[in-house]
Amino acid sequence: MGRLFLKIGMLIVLLGAVAFGGVAGWVYSEFTRPGPLAQDATVVVPSGGGVKSIAKILVEKGVIGSARIFELGARTMDDAASLRAGEFSFTANISARDVVRVLKSGKTVQRRLTIAEGLSSSQIIAQLNGTDGLDGVIIVTPPEGSLLPETYYFSYGDARPDIIRRMRQDMRDTVADLWVTREAGLPLKTPDEALVLASIVEKETGLAAERARVAAVFINRLQRGMRLQSDPTVAYGLTENGAPLERALSKADLKTPTPYNTYIIDGLPPGPIANPGRAALQAVLHPLATKDLYFVADGTGGHAFAKSLDEHNRYVRRWRKIQAQQNGE
Repeated sequence: MGRLFLKIGMLIVLLGAVAFGGVAGWVYSEFTRPGPLAQDATVVVPSGGGVKSIAKILVEKGVIGSARIFELGARTMDDAASLRAGEFSFTANISARDVVRVLKSGKTVQRRLTIAEGLSSSQIIAQLNGTDGLDGVIIVTPPEGSLLPETYYFSYGDARPDIIRRMRQDMRDTVADLWVTREAGLPLKTPDEALVLASIVEKETGLAAERARVAAVFINRLQRGMRLQSDPTVAYGLTENGAPLERALSKADLKTPTPYNTYIIDGLPPGPIANPGRAALQAVLHPLATKDLYFVADGTGGHAFAKSLDEHNRYVRRWRKIQAQQNGE
């Protein structure tokens, strides 16, 4: 009788093992098979959630088909506590097992924020505060010219103040690096003066091929003790916080006293009028070798350069005719 019970017990254990093995095999099959995601997608996994809440989000987003299978698989892999928060990219038909691997890797989606050259600090802050995926709000506007225009990469949930710190450090590093390699004999005493002039060059032309020549005009004028007579500096002095003037300059504007009116003041204005890019800084510290002292728009998006006032006046008259034709006069 005892032997019979022993055999029955062994049979039950065997059947249980077979059943468990069958269930485990099925779970493994479901865990590793292609998932229901129809096309590549990104999903934000918030911080503070456990494997159950993560599984629920992934089911809602259509990344996985079963929260229970995902949870069992993650726990079996001993990865349930290693799943990271953030924004992750998942490929179409990704398996639950590979989803666990992606979340464990911590390789979040890299977003891009491109800051254009020549923006004021207030314009950059407005763009940054309006960028989706970042946390925090920038209230205090950094000094003009302290932010380097560039493409910055960030992950979902990064802090806006951290981006600002990166921009400021990048500008300091860029100015310092370029200042060391500057041309000899420039009428610029400090890196700060180079930054001021670079901001003017940045606002005067949007053509890469012209930067070094525009820079040369201002360098030549500074060396001769001539006033810079830059329209963008006048416009900057007439507005607050670097806001665009939103109208053409008038003759009266050119006579309006402000610390930035380079038709009135000698030398450089007291500070930058925008945030220049690396190319404008490079142009100021390595200007084109030329005797040009003047430039005016040529109607093609560029400028006509002149070495004498007479030559410059001819180009000005030509530009005014072009303007008249454009206005239908």
